Parts: sequence; C-alpha cells; structure tokens
Amino acid sequence: MGTNENDFVEHLVSTSTHDTILFFTNKGKVYRAKGYEVPEFSRTAKGIPIINLLQIEKDEWVNAAISVSEYREDYYLFFTTRHGLSKRTRLSQFANIRKGGLIAVGLREEDELISVRLTDGTKDIMMGTKNGYLIRFPEDQVRSMGRNAAGVRGISLRGDDEVVSMEILDEGLQVLHVTNKGIGKRTPEDQYRVTNRGGKGIFTCKLSDHNQVVAVKAVTGEEDIMLITVAGVLIRIPVEGISQTGRNAQGVRLIRLQEEEEVATVTKVEKEEAEESAEVAPEEAENSETDAGKDQDS
Repeated sequence: MGTNENDFVEHLVSTSTHDTILFFTNKGKVYRAKGYEVPEFSRTAKGIPIINLLQIEKDEWVNAAISVSEYREDYYLFFTTRHGLSKRTRLSQFANIRKGGLIAVGLREEDELISVRLTDGTKDIMMGTKNGYLIRFPEDQVRSMGRNAAGVRGISLRGDDEVVSMEILDEGLQVLHVTNKGIGKRTPEDQYRVTNRGGKGIFTCKLSDHNQVVAVKAVTGEEDIMLITVAGVLIRIPVEGISQTGRNAQGVRLIRLQEEEEVATVTKVEKEEAEESAEVAPEEAENSETDAGKDQDS
C-alpha cells in the first residue's frame, strides 16, 4: 500500500465483498461498511480518507477494524479502555448498525476505547500498562453485557498509570514490549501466570527515568513491527531479531532516537519478503573485485 508522508499501515483485514467490516473508534462508537463499499485499488494505491467512507467526527479515529461474515451467538467482542475497564458483548448485538454509527461501549469521563478483539469465549486476555505492568486473565471472568454498558474493572491501575494495549494471549506466543525511548524485548507467555481480573498485574518491564511502555503485543516471532516516532520517522524491523529475555529485563535498543524524540506508535505487520538483489554490471563487479584486492593488500 502506498502511504502519505508520516502515515503507515495499522490495520490489515482479510475480508470478502459481502462481509461486513466493523470500525471501532476511540470514542467508543462502532460504524460499519460492506466489503464492496470499500473502493478497490491497485496494490500501490493510497486509498481514500476514512471520513469519505464513514460518518465519523473530526476528533474521532479508528482503533480497531474487524471483518464479520456471520453474526454468531457464540462469538464475542472484547473491549478495553485506557482507564482499565473491560467489557464483553455478543457479536450478534452488532448485526444492525445504522450508517451514523452506534455506541459500542459506554465510556466514562476522559476515558477512551483503545482496543477491540473478536473472541470465541475461551481466550486469555492480556492488558499492558505504560508503567510496565501486565495482567492476564480468562475472558469468561468478564460477563457478557449489552452494547451501552461501561464494563467492569479489568486491571486496577496505580497512580497515573494507564492501559496501552490489550490482546489475546495464546499458548506458545511471546509478549513484546516497546518503550517510548526505543527499547524492546520479547518474553515467553508462560512467564505470565493467569490471575483474576481486576488485580494490579505483575511487573513485567524494567524502566529507566522518563521511559514508558508504548505498546505490548502478542507475537509469534514471524512478523515485522513498524515503529513511528513523534517526528514522523518510521522503521520496520523483524520481530525475530529482538532478544528474548525474562520479565524483569530492560530489553535492547530497537531504534536510535534524537534528543527529545520518542516512539509514538508500534504496529504488527506481515513479514516483509526479502527483495532479490539487483544484478551487478560487469564493470561494477570488476571494480569491486579490484577494490577488495586493494583492501586485502593494505
């Protein structure tokens, strides 16, 4: 996909023309569009602004996009807010959504929706905070609620802490932490025991001064991640190249930042295939061999 300056791909959804795509925003609203309503472009095209597709407000942005082919009664949407509230609602309650959108979760003052995941009712939920704490609990500890409900306490936050990520954590995965200073690490999921929802979580990332966690991702090690800084600098690196360490370790440097610069966003993307090396012209190859010989003689 082609992108504008300082833009990057955050959601990649596999869908068909007759599937419904549900778009969830930071304000807790849900909008819908049929697959065929999204214009079809070439692979390198930039696409259209989301406001041309959905009737979202100016200070609204999409935090999750989920493709639905069937509104099954035994499937759920799991919601998490920045202030640590969680809610689980049957997918079937989102079968009829008008163009102007509907409230998907009732938000309290100054809170916002940060993540939505489609589940089958049997998953473990992982919530990570900016001050380096993480909680893991079975999703069925959050009872099913209606669309307008605000939810229940998923994690009890300390002081000014807030939730930065919520993901499904399956066996065999790793937990990836990335901080605002460009430090990252991977930790096996079995180092995070299953507890009851509403707890304070366990310490999971050693942080130095002015260092905060900006993202906690469940990874297999076979993806890439894209980091974008507040200055618009973007870097793409393979997850397998990030060291695996224990829960209390600090991690390794993923990106070198200028003073006062910070990582703003981290996104998982499919692994980038290595490009085939270009053929070298005969005269260039000859020159390179000559240079190599000079280096060896020196």
